[in-house]
Amino acid sequence: MGTFHSIFSRILRTEAAAIGFSANFTIYDAADSKSLIKAIIKEMQLDDKVYKPGVVQSRISNAKNHLMLPDAYAASRELYENDQAAKIPAVRDIYRRYWERCRQSDAMDFDDLLVYTYILFQTHPELCDKYASRFRYVLVDEYQDTNYAQHCIVLQLTEKYRHVCVVGDDDQSIYKFRGARPELMLNFPKDFKNTKQVILNRNYRCGKQIVQTAEDIISYNTKRFEKKMEAQPNSEAKVEIRTFKDHYEENKHIVYTIREEMAKKTPLSQIAILYRTNQIGRAS
Repeated sequence: MGTFHSIFSRILRTEAAAIGFSANFTIYDAADSKSLIKAIIKEMQLDDKVYKPGVVQSRISNAKNHLMLPDAYAASRELYENDQAAKIPAVRDIYRRYWERCRQSDAMDFDDLLVYTYILFQTHPELCDKYASRFRYVLVDEYQDTNYAQHCIVLQLTEKYRHVCVVGDDDQSIYKFRGARPELMLNFPKDFKNTKQVILNRNYRCGKQIVQTAEDIISYNTKRFEKKMEAQPNSEAKVEIRTFKDHYEENKHIVYTIREEMAKKTPLSQIAILYRTNQIGRAS
């Protein structure tokens, strides 16, 4: 049990020799990767204000998540035209140097843990069969947030025994900017024949008004599995939509609302403020 990256890193260390690495290969984190890209940009005498390391890193990562190696990236007219339009046509050359430098340093970045696992299973079918036999039953959670590389490896691992279960909600995919492709879940019944679909349609957290509002909004999405959600019957909490010109105005509204509740003798212990990122919290 583990994440894609943690499980595949263990497999790669065991089978490293088959793909030209040592068992003790280094795993670069995002900072290591960005630093190497920055050094390559400097070596190539490119302007790092134009070739921003973070932007180049993102494009290379996206290519790897689509299992596109340097040769394929360089051969893609569409990608080259996109890079030209962004005034960074040398990304394909940076990618090639980055790939070669990582191999020379016996290192992989996080995306490589997926890419090299796919390459390992593709070029050594006997090793793919070895792990397919070991993991005869595969369960993948949050499948709506998987990327193309992860999906392909699941196909490789489960092709022989076809014992695979995925759990997810196509309506809740939020990581497309990281390479997640919710259509992989929508196409799952096509990729895995005789799939049985089980709809878990009871929401135990929210009242009817909240669930109905969410359903009304997402129903405009034309590419989704049809489902009818059921909500908790004992809650009549209303949904309010507020728009603010900035976070200061939003904070004032939150404070005002809390004071209103306090005037109604609502204990502060029953009031919670939730936000997705710490940056939002700092604004207060």
